[in-house]
Amino acid sequence: MFNSARRYIALLALVLFSNCIRASTNDSILITQLLQKLDDLQIKENGIFPKGAFPSFRMYTPNKSRYKADVNPFFTGLVAFTLQHLMPDLSPSQQLQAKRIIERAKSVYPKFKNRKYPERNTYNFWPTDTVQIYPNGGWLNLFNKPQALADDLDDTVILLLAQNIDDSIANKVHDFMQLYRNGLKKKANNIVEKYQGIEAYSTWFGDKMPIELDVCVQANALYFVQYYHMPWSSTDSATLKLITNVIRDKEYINGANHLSPQYVRPSVVLYHFSRLMALKPIPELESLKASLVEETEKLLKDSDLFMDQVLLSTSLLRWGVQPPNLAPHKTKGLATLIED
Repeated sequence: MFNSARRYIALLALVLFSNCIRASTNDSILITQLLQKLDDLQIKENGIFPKGAFPSFRMYTPNKSRYKADVNPFFTGLVAFTLQHLMPDLSPSQQLQAKRIIERAKSVYPKFKNRKYPERNTYNFWPTDTVQIYPNGGWLNLFNKPQALADDLDDTVILLLAQNIDDSIANKVHDFMQLYRNGLKKKANNIVEKYQGIEAYSTWFGDKMPIELDVCVQANALYFVQYYHMPWSSTDSATLKLITNVIRDKEYINGANHLSPQYVRPSVVLYHFSRLMALKPIPELESLKASLVEETEKLLKDSDLFMDQVLLSTSLLRWGVQPPNLAPHKTKGLATLIED
């Protein structure tokens, strides 16, 4: 999951790499360099991070120069999942680079799989082999067991997509997802009142966890459903209703932190919507594409943050719109941008 307190170096390299593929067939050297950057970032031996992982870090608001290693599978799964999707567009040598990264990542996922009910095939944001909250969090780790997170929908679908699981597992997980929807046992209160009655997917697979509606998590859930060509459930339809209402009302522009507490920023919300729409057309979303493009172009024009510019440009490319070139005075060398 995205969070404003996390660095995502590998993700920036990955998104830049995706844009190179879409932007021009003459970017082969740059694509190879970005793949090599991803390879360099991937952990090669067990240590603070498990072998095969892509490192990510928490930044604390009171001291923004201090980072803590945040041991999670999300970015690793996201890199592997995205590389698999882009594989047909790579040259044979680049495919070998990507396959090495994907293969190394496989050893990471078991560390985060549900231990008590492995047959569920659900995953956690933090380790389950040795339960932790805020890994490397000092005194916070005194509360590892009583405050442990439940497994979540977002990590589960991303890691299952990264592993390219077979249809039978996907269908069982989809059945399990139906047990964690808004209104089944309790209602969400993290979202504006007019959406609180929509029986969409909740983020957490835990009876003690609050019901949380997050449109980015939900977009990933629908991507999972679409990818595996599963019949839509009533919860899938309700989730789509929530997303379409949010787009139609343009709530994601100023209310992204409430609509997507795990991802927070409008640019990231739009990135998720565009990824879902690029997989397979959904008529209800296609009818709103013009509005999405218009708002994305406005945000891109006003953005000074390079990561936002990349995410918004990627969204436009997925919708078949060529984004403007980033202003040279706002950019640095590629290596510096990836590390910033």
